[in-house]
Amino acid sequence: MFKHILVPVDGSETSMKAVARAAALAQVFGSEITLLYVIDPYPFTGVGADFAYGQAQYLTAANAEASTALDAARDAVTAAGIAKVETVVGEGHTVHEGVLATVQSSGADLVVMGSHGRRGIEKLVLGSVTQRVLGVVKVPVLVVRD
Repeated sequence: MFKHILVPVDGSETSMKAVARAAALAQVFGSEITLLYVIDPYPFTGVGADFAYGQAQYLTAANAEASTALDAARDAVTAAGIAKVETVVGEGHTVHEGVLATVQSSGADLVVMGSHGRRGIEKLVLGSVTQRVLGVVKVPVLVVRD
């Protein structure tokens, strides 16, 4: 039913639950999995040239964090017996933009992602990446809750 599953990860316990669910689905359907970590490549845009050094440090740290999260997710997927797994560091000013771009470029036909289940003022202040992904992608999204 699903040939290609995209799993956005951020290193959290909730995203690892989504990885486990995606691996279980991949076992049933014989799907390939793409694990995605999205970074904002230009968080200092508009701040000025004085922050060029900070930009380089940020990118180094962001890529290291992405590698750590993606390695843990890949290990979980391969431990579940899934051979077809790819890791991608995506770019976007917002995570949902990176997810949308990767859905389009990879041909994924399902997104499996975690949600922290924030409500009320916390949701208003922190936003909901999952809600935004639901609004922009044109493929089914399976939301794994905390």
